[in-house]
Amino acid sequence: DGTFLPHVLPVMVGDTVEMLNEDNIFHNVFSLSDAREFDLGLYQKPEKKSVVFDKVGRVDVMCSIHTQMSCVVLVLENSFFALTDGTGRYAIKGLPAGKYVVRAWHERLPSVRREIVVEAEGETKADFVLGPGGKKAE
Repeated sequence: DGTFLPHVLPVMVGDTVEMLNEDNIFHNVFSLSDAREFDLGLYQKPEKKSVVFDKVGRVDVMCSIHTQMSCVVLVLENSFFALTDGTGRYAIKGLPAGKYVVRAWHERLPSVRREIVVEAEGETKADFVLGPGGKKAE
């Protein structure tokens, strides 16, 4: 129905993403982003095309035919990332003990960075508030 799913897709640098058209209409998926520029040309169901994301950064993806269609591919340097659920909660599993900088990101708001220490045992909690006047919560 003319929608990219998911709207935000985090991937690791070097990952290949299949751009599957599940609609019975043509799409022309493209990006002019510095991290990855591409134009897949016209294609329709059941055809799919692939893009390799080989540079870290934000890639804004659009359809040249349907201007309301857009999504963001975040190309990250490691596998320690998570999307929030419907309540804004997230969990990053398997992070080894150590000191890290965690970044909370939103498509239209300034990101927030916070230093955390992950202990060998137990959970580490890091809450974020994004937006104008937002403060890092403890």
